[in-house]
Amino acid sequence: MTGDVPRGERLLPVNGVELCAETFGDPADPAILLVAGGAASMLWWDAGLCARIAAAGRFVIRYDHRDTGRSTTYPPGRPGYSYTDLAADALGLLDALGVRRAHLVCQSMFGGLGLLAGLDHPDRVASLTFLSTSTGEDGLPPPLPRLAEQRPAAPDPADTAAVVDYVVASARAESGGSPFFDEDATRALVRHDVARARDYASTLANHVAIGFEPPSGRGFGDLTVPTLVVHGDRDPLFPPAHGEALRAAVPGAELVVLPGVGHAVVPPPAWDAFVAALVRHTGSGGS
Repeated sequence: MTGDVPRGERLLPVNGVELCAETFGDPADPAILLVAGGAASMLWWDAGLCARIAAAGRFVIRYDHRDTGRSTTYPPGRPGYSYTDLAADALGLLDALGVRRAHLVCQSMFGGLGLLAGLDHPDRVASLTFLSTSTGEDGLPPPLPRLAEQRPAAPDPADTAAVVDYVVASARAESGGSPFFDEDATRALVRHDVARARDYASTLANHVAIGFEPPSGRGFGDLTVPTLVVHGDRDPLFPPAHGEALRAAVPGAELVVLPGVGHAVVPPPAWDAFVAALVRHTGSGGS
Protein backbone atom coordinates (compact mmCIF):
# COMPACT_ATOMS: atom_id res chain seq x y z
CA MET A 1 0.00 0.00 0.00
CA THR A 2 2.84 2.41 0.83
CA GLY A 3 4.03 2.39 -2.78
CA ASP A 4 0.60 3.51 -3.94
CA VAL A 5 0.63 6.73 -1.93
CA PRO A 6 1.04 9.79 -4.18
CA ARG A 7 3.72 12.37 -3.61
CA GLY A 8 2.61 14.81 -0.92
CA GLU A 9 0.68 12.22 1.09
CA ARG A 10 2.24 10.19 3.89
CA LEU A 11 1.22 6.99 5.64
CA LEU A 12 2.08 7.41 9.31
CA PRO A 13 1.96 4.89 12.18
CA VAL A 14 -0.48 6.23 14.78
CA ASN A 15 -1.97 4.29 17.69
CA GLY A 16 -1.28 0.94 16.06
CA VAL A 17 -2.83 1.85 12.69
CA GLU A 18 -1.82 3.69 9.53
CA LEU A 19 -3.22 7.15 8.90
CA CYS A 20 -2.74 8.94 5.60
CA ALA A 21 -2.00 12.64 5.92
CA GLU A 22 -1.02 15.58 3.73
CA THR A 23 0.40 18.92 4.78
CA PHE A 24 0.42 22.39 3.23
CA GLY A 25 2.65 25.33 4.08
CA ASP A 26 5.55 25.95 6.43
CA PRO A 27 5.87 23.68 9.50
CA ALA A 28 7.20 26.69 11.41
CA ASP A 29 3.79 28.41 11.12
CA PRO A 30 0.93 27.80 13.57
CA ALA A 31 -0.54 24.38 12.83
CA ILE A 32 -4.16 23.79 11.86
CA LEU A 33 -5.46 20.21 11.93
CA LEU A 34 -8.51 19.74 9.72
CA VAL A 35 -10.76 16.97 11.07
CA ALA A 36 -13.28 15.78 8.47
CA GLY A 37 -16.79 14.64 9.36
CA GLY A 38 -18.19 11.13 9.49
CA ALA A 39 -17.45 8.92 6.46
CA ALA A 40 -15.40 11.76 4.96
CA SER A 41 -11.80 11.40 3.87
CA MET A 42 -9.41 14.32 3.83
CA LEU A 43 -10.44 15.07 0.22
CA TRP A 44 -13.57 16.79 1.56
CA TRP A 45 -11.20 19.50 2.81
CA ASP A 46 -10.52 20.84 -0.69
CA ALA A 47 -6.81 21.10 -1.54
CA GLY A 48 -7.42 24.60 -2.87
CA LEU A 49 -8.91 25.63 0.45
CA CYS A 50 -5.97 24.09 2.31
CA ALA A 51 -3.55 26.01 0.09
CA ARG A 52 -5.49 29.22 0.69
CA ILE A 53 -5.20 28.79 4.48
CA ALA A 54 -1.50 27.92 4.20
CA ALA A 55 -0.87 31.04 2.11
CA ALA A 56 -2.21 33.06 5.03
CA GLY A 57 0.61 31.78 7.24
CA ARG A 58 -0.66 28.50 8.65
CA PHE A 59 0.71 24.96 8.54
CA VAL A 60 -2.30 22.95 7.40
CA ILE A 61 -2.76 19.23 8.03
CA ARG A 62 -5.54 17.14 6.52
CA TYR A 63 -5.86 13.39 7.01
CA ASP A 64 -7.94 10.29 6.39
CA HIS A 65 -9.74 8.92 9.44
CA ARG A 66 -9.71 5.16 9.93
CA ASP A 67 -12.06 3.60 7.38
CA THR A 68 -11.63 6.46 4.92
CA GLY A 69 -9.20 7.05 2.09
CA ARG A 70 -5.84 5.33 2.39
CA SER A 71 -5.92 4.85 6.16
CA THR A 72 -6.46 1.53 7.93
CA THR A 73 -9.85 -0.07 7.31
CA TYR A 74 -11.94 -2.66 9.12
CA PRO A 75 -14.59 -5.06 7.81
CA PRO A 76 -17.83 -3.28 6.87
CA GLY A 77 -20.12 -3.08 9.88
CA ARG A 78 -17.37 -4.10 12.30
CA PRO A 79 -15.26 -1.05 13.19
CA GLY A 80 -12.51 -2.15 15.55
CA TYR A 81 -12.32 1.18 17.35
CA SER A 82 -14.33 3.68 19.35
CA TYR A 83 -15.10 7.36 19.03
CA THR A 84 -12.47 7.96 21.73
CA ASP A 85 -9.90 6.12 19.60
CA LEU A 86 -10.58 8.52 16.73
CA ALA A 87 -10.03 11.48 19.06
CA ALA A 88 -6.75 9.92 20.17
CA ASP A 89 -5.80 9.50 16.49
CA ALA A 90 -5.98 13.25 15.94
CA LEU A 91 -3.48 13.94 18.72
CA GLY A 92 -1.37 10.91 17.77
CA LEU A 93 -1.12 12.27 14.24
CA LEU A 94 0.23 15.54 15.64
CA ASP A 95 2.86 13.53 17.52
CA ALA A 96 3.82 11.67 14.34
CA LEU A 97 4.29 14.99 12.55
CA GLY A 98 6.25 16.56 15.41
CA VAL A 99 3.55 19.13 16.17
CA ARG A 100 3.27 19.97 19.86
CA ARG A 101 0.15 22.13 19.70
CA ALA A 102 -2.41 22.80 16.99
CA HIS A 103 -5.65 24.56 16.19
CA LEU A 104 -8.33 21.91 15.54
CA VAL A 105 -11.09 22.46 12.99
CA CYS A 106 -13.75 19.77 13.39
CA GLN A 107 -16.63 19.03 11.02
CA SER A 108 -20.12 17.74 11.69
CA MET A 109 -20.25 14.35 13.49
CA PHE A 110 -16.66 14.72 14.58
CA GLY A 111 -17.12 17.99 16.40
CA GLY A 112 -17.08 15.63 19.37
CA LEU A 113 -13.45 14.81 18.66
CA GLY A 114 -12.62 18.45 19.23
CA LEU A 115 -14.67 18.45 22.43
CA LEU A 116 -12.79 15.44 23.81
CA ALA A 117 -9.39 16.81 22.80
CA GLY A 118 -10.15 20.26 24.20
CA LEU A 119 -11.35 18.89 27.53
CA ASP A 120 -8.71 16.21 28.04
CA HIS A 121 -5.69 17.81 26.39
CA PRO A 122 -6.05 21.61 26.44
CA ASP A 123 -2.26 21.90 26.41
CA ARG A 124 -2.25 20.39 22.92
CA VAL A 125 -5.21 22.37 21.53
CA ALA A 126 -4.42 26.01 20.72
CA SER A 127 -8.03 26.65 19.69
CA LEU A 128 -11.13 24.90 18.42
CA THR A 129 -13.30 25.60 15.41
CA PHE A 130 -16.58 23.71 15.08
CA LEU A 131 -17.98 23.57 11.55
CA SER A 132 -21.59 22.47 11.00
CA THR A 133 -21.90 20.67 14.31
CA SER A 134 -24.13 20.65 17.38
CA THR A 135 -24.24 20.33 21.15
CA GLY A 136 -26.71 17.49 20.70
CA GLU A 137 -28.92 18.86 23.45
CA ASP A 138 -32.65 18.22 23.61
CA GLY A 139 -34.99 20.79 22.11
CA LEU A 140 -32.93 21.74 19.06
CA PRO A 141 -34.59 21.58 15.64
CA PRO A 142 -34.47 18.16 13.95
CA PRO A 143 -33.14 17.74 10.42
CA LEU A 144 -35.40 19.34 7.84
CA PRO A 145 -37.91 16.85 6.37
CA ARG A 146 -36.71 17.46 2.83
CA LEU A 147 -33.28 16.03 3.74
CA ALA A 148 -34.69 12.53 4.22
CA GLU A 149 -36.89 12.96 1.15
CA GLN A 150 -33.92 13.86 -1.05
CA ARG A 151 -31.53 11.22 0.20
CA PRO A 152 -31.50 8.08 -1.96
CA ALA A 153 -31.57 4.50 -0.73
CA ALA A 154 -28.23 3.00 0.23
CA PRO A 155 -26.50 1.41 -2.80
CA ASP A 156 -24.87 -1.95 -3.32
CA PRO A 157 -21.25 -1.22 -2.23
CA ALA A 158 -19.99 -3.40 -5.09
CA ASP A 159 -21.66 -1.16 -7.68
CA THR A 160 -19.19 1.71 -8.01
CA ALA A 161 -21.40 3.83 -10.26
CA ALA A 162 -24.32 3.48 -7.85
CA VAL A 163 -22.08 4.38 -4.90
CA VAL A 164 -20.89 7.53 -6.65
CA ASP A 165 -24.47 8.52 -7.52
CA TYR A 166 -25.53 7.91 -3.91
CA VAL A 167 -22.77 10.04 -2.36
CA VAL A 168 -23.31 12.86 -4.87
CA ALA A 169 -27.07 12.84 -4.21
CA SER A 170 -26.42 12.86 -0.45
CA ALA A 171 -24.06 15.81 -0.80
CA ARG A 172 -26.65 17.63 -2.91
CA ALA A 173 -29.31 17.05 -0.24
CA GLU A 174 -26.99 18.19 2.55
CA SER A 175 -26.20 21.37 0.64
CA GLY A 176 -29.70 22.52 1.59
CA GLY A 177 -30.37 23.92 -1.86
CA SER A 178 -27.25 26.06 -1.75
CA PRO A 179 -26.66 28.06 -4.93
CA PHE A 180 -23.00 27.14 -4.50
CA PHE A 181 -23.48 23.39 -4.92
CA ASP A 182 -21.41 22.28 -7.92
CA GLU A 183 -22.65 18.94 -9.26
CA ASP A 184 -19.71 18.35 -11.60
CA ALA A 185 -17.05 19.21 -9.03
CA THR A 186 -18.75 17.05 -6.41
CA ARG A 187 -18.96 14.08 -8.77
CA ALA A 188 -15.27 14.41 -9.61
CA LEU A 189 -14.39 14.55 -5.92
CA VAL A 190 -16.52 11.50 -5.09
CA ARG A 191 -15.07 9.46 -7.96
CA HIS A 192 -11.58 10.26 -6.70
CA ASP A 193 -12.59 9.47 -3.13
CA VAL A 194 -14.05 6.08 -4.04
CA ALA A 195 -11.08 5.19 -6.29
CA ARG A 196 -8.42 5.95 -3.66
CA ALA A 197 -10.17 4.28 -0.72
CA ARG A 198 -8.86 0.98 0.60
CA ASP A 199 -12.47 -0.17 1.06
CA TYR A 200 -15.29 2.29 0.43
CA ALA A 201 -17.84 -0.22 1.75
CA SER A 202 -16.21 0.30 5.14
CA THR A 203 -16.36 4.06 4.65
CA LEU A 204 -20.11 3.88 4.11
CA ALA A 205 -20.78 1.55 7.04
CA ASN A 206 -18.38 2.00 9.90
CA HIS A 207 -18.47 5.56 11.24
CA VAL A 208 -22.23 5.37 11.62
CA ALA A 209 -21.75 2.15 13.61
CA ILE A 210 -19.78 3.81 16.42
CA GLY A 211 -21.42 5.84 19.15
CA PHE A 212 -20.30 9.07 20.76
CA GLU A 213 -19.01 8.60 24.28
CA PRO A 214 -19.72 11.88 26.11
CA PRO A 215 -17.19 12.83 28.77
CA SER A 216 -18.59 12.09 32.20
CA GLY A 217 -19.87 15.20 33.95
CA ARG A 218 -18.34 17.57 31.41
CA GLY A 219 -19.43 19.23 28.21
CA PHE A 220 -19.04 22.19 25.89
CA GLY A 221 -19.45 24.60 28.80
CA ASP A 222 -16.24 23.26 30.34
CA LEU A 223 -14.03 24.13 27.37
CA THR A 224 -11.37 26.71 28.15
CA VAL A 225 -9.66 27.00 24.76
CA PRO A 226 -10.66 29.80 22.35
CA THR A 227 -13.57 28.57 20.25
CA LEU A 228 -15.05 29.57 16.90
CA VAL A 229 -18.36 28.20 15.63
CA VAL A 230 -18.96 28.26 11.86
CA HIS A 231 -22.36 27.35 10.48
CA GLY A 232 -24.07 27.58 7.11
CA ASP A 233 -27.43 29.31 7.10
CA ARG A 234 -28.84 26.56 4.81
CA ASP A 235 -27.69 23.56 6.85
CA PRO A 236 -30.59 21.06 6.66
CA LEU A 237 -29.03 18.45 9.00
CA PHE A 238 -28.21 20.82 11.84
CA PRO A 239 -30.34 23.91 11.21
CA PRO A 240 -28.76 27.24 12.27
CA ALA A 241 -30.15 27.03 15.82
CA HIS A 242 -27.58 24.30 16.45
CA GLY A 243 -24.74 26.70 15.75
CA GLU A 244 -26.33 29.33 17.96
CA ALA A 245 -26.71 26.81 20.79
CA LEU A 246 -23.08 25.78 20.47
CA ARG A 247 -21.93 29.40 20.57
CA ALA A 248 -24.03 29.93 23.71
CA ALA A 249 -22.70 26.76 25.35
CA VAL A 250 -18.98 27.51 25.06
CA PRO A 251 -17.75 30.42 27.20
CA GLY A 252 -16.53 33.26 24.99
CA ALA A 253 -17.22 31.45 21.71
CA GLU A 254 -17.73 33.42 18.48
CA LEU A 255 -20.26 32.45 15.80
CA VAL A 256 -19.69 33.07 12.09
CA VAL A 257 -22.63 32.30 9.80
CA LEU A 258 -21.83 31.55 6.14
CA PRO A 259 -24.68 32.79 3.89
CA GLY A 260 -25.88 30.36 1.24
CA VAL A 261 -23.90 27.45 2.69
CA GLY A 262 -25.33 24.05 3.61
CA HIS A 263 -23.86 21.28 5.74
CA ALA A 264 -20.16 20.63 6.41
CA VAL A 265 -18.54 21.44 3.04
CA VAL A 266 -17.23 24.99 2.59
CA PRO A 267 -17.76 25.77 -1.13
CA PRO A 268 -15.31 28.04 -3.00
CA PRO A 269 -17.60 31.13 -2.94
CA ALA A 270 -17.44 31.00 0.88
CA TRP A 271 -13.68 30.47 1.14
CA ASP A 272 -12.83 34.14 1.60
CA ALA A 273 -15.16 34.54 4.59
CA PHE A 274 -14.18 31.19 6.12
CA VAL A 275 -10.43 31.71 5.75
CA ALA A 276 -10.59 35.25 7.09
CA ALA A 277 -12.47 34.09 10.19
CA LEU A 278 -10.17 31.11 10.70
CA VAL A 279 -6.96 33.10 10.30
CA ARG A 280 -8.21 35.73 12.72
CA HIS A 281 -9.20 33.05 15.22
CA THR A 282 -5.88 31.18 14.97
CA GLY A 283 -3.72 34.27 15.21
CA SER A 284 -2.09 33.19 18.48
CA GLY A 285 -0.74 29.93 19.84
CA GLY A 286 0.30 27.13 17.51
CA SER A 287 2.87 24.44 17.16
